[in-house]
Amino acid sequence: MPLRPEVIRPRVRLGDVVIVGPGKIELLRAVVQQGSISAAARSLGVGYKRAWSLLDELQRAIPTQIIQTAAGGAKGGGATVTRAGMALLEHYDELERACREAAAPSLDKIGRLLRR
Repeated sequence: MPLRPEVIRPRVRLGDVVIVGPGKIELLRAVVQQGSISAAARSLGVGYKRAWSLLDELQRAIPTQIIQTAAGGAKGGGATVTRAGMALLEHYDELERACREAAAPSLDKIGRLLRR
């Protein structure tokens, strides 16, 4: 049986700007797991400034707060993904599933053409 390519990673654009895409979603998930933007950035091998910029770009596109941050200091800082941010993750997962299901017949055809 031929292998079937399975990677469908949707990007939601507003004009030329990717508002929501796999990188920003992966970063948001890392914030959930790590509890801070800097730890999330480190876990993904991304610089803090780049991670902050991506999250800021995402936040500017969404009117509801998606991340709650606490300033660092003696007790450390941190970041929490809000309910709206968690909803965004869930909706993105739904979009990804829908894309994968819709693309399944075409992916099967492409898979038959690819070398194993």
